[in-house]
Amino acid sequence: MLKLSNIEVKYAGVILVLRGVSLEFREGAIIALLGSNGAGKTTTLKAISGLLRTELGEVTAGAIEYRGKRIDRLDCEQIAKLGIIQVMEGRRVLGHLTVEENLRLGGHIIKNKNVRRDLDRVYDYFPKLGTLRSHTSGYLSGGEQQMVVIGRAMMAHPKVMLLDEPSMGLAPIVVQEIYAIIRRFNAEEKNSVLVVEQNAKTALSVSEYAYVMENGRVVLAGPSEELTGNEDIKEFYLGLSKLGEKKSYREIKHYKRKKRWL
Repeated sequence: MLKLSNIEVKYAGVILVLRGVSLEFREGAIIALLGSNGAGKTTTLKAISGLLRTELGEVTAGAIEYRGKRIDRLDCEQIAKLGIIQVMEGRRVLGHLTVEENLRLGGHIIKNKNVRRDLDRVYDYFPKLGTLRSHTSGYLSGGEQQMVVIGRAMMAHPKVMLLDEPSMGLAPIVVQEIYAIIRRFNAEEKNSVLVVEQNAKTALSVSEYAYVMENGRVVLAGPSEELTGNEDIKEFYLGLSKLGEKKSYREIKHYKRKKRWL
């Protein structure tokens, strides 16, 4: 369905960020993309959604295909109209608008839209937003703002939803709630989800397949259940030793020197 074939990405024509990244996932799947800061995860999402072009970025080698059509040469609006929608990190609500005004903006690319029906659909997934629909978005809590930006993406009827760090800065109970809704949305709408996360435990628990990135490359990939039991993942991302005990940051902070997959 969506396929990245050995892509390279440069910023301003000189800064090489992605170095031969290949990803592929089937329709209806939830896929996790794991890695530390600077690994290239967000750049990968922006390469797919076309937002790369707004930051002087460019796919300089390889190709990105969606349902057999090459999309890495399209702009972000054309890609969005195909149903590929990115939810950017940082809960980017339009703070001066109400919750409902933010949501309505998400459906502007849909032809023959039924806005009322789509709003009701979002409020069904996020009942809390229904009670906050007239509230100014800039005054909401972090979790509520995250619900708004995901709901806004739902208004566009995404065939592929790209989620960038949806758990960032949120309390664990809120993270559980949001991911439960994402899983329900995926199951009911039969769309695909590519989620970027540093929270490996959460991402592996909701996805069926995962890729691990380091320094602009994919260094490990496999079914999520399999990766959860991988010794490298346990040690470097879940903070567990081979005995299943938590390790301190002092013990793992220099892990890059000894990673077996490099």
